[in-house]
Amino acid sequence: MDTTDFSIINELKDGRISFKRVADRLGLAEGTVRTRVRKLQNDGILDITGLVDPEKLPEHSVVMIGVQVRDMNLVKKAEEFSRLRGVVSVCVVTGRFDLIVTVMLAKDFGILEFYTEEAVKIANVQSVETFVVYKSFNLKVPLKSRQSDPLQATEGP
Repeated sequence: MDTTDFSIINELKDGRISFKRVADRLGLAEGTVRTRVRKLQNDGILDITGLVDPEKLPEHSVVMIGVQVRDMNLVKKAEEFSRLRGVVSVCVVTGRFDLIVTVMLAKDFGILEFYTEEAVKIANVQSVETFVVYKSFNLKVPLKSRQSDPLQATEGP
């Protein structure tokens, strides 16, 4: 990545902006912007996606869960948690927890359902501590696919 890539990414804060407009603003050819964005996406550096403020979604909330595991295969455990219903993100961290898991909850998919239907699938969890988010600033999350989306039960057909 170079300064041009960073400049393009900065312009894409509004994911709806056209490549032509980005090119005009940066003094580049539209094809250059398109090629660089495609490469950044293919390399897993950049995603262009819609994000929502979970506080604005009726009957939804976010919790963060600190997890301690019994083994040190932290990346594998993080990947396992990332596949659970409702999970927005998982981070391998330092400190008293091994993982921080962010979960979106819904009216019919609360913390009890997350623990008894989802988290129970993960072996070698030593302990968890739940942090309910009462108010957040700058927290935006992607909506998950239908199979793992806690919103699915509250949406129509």
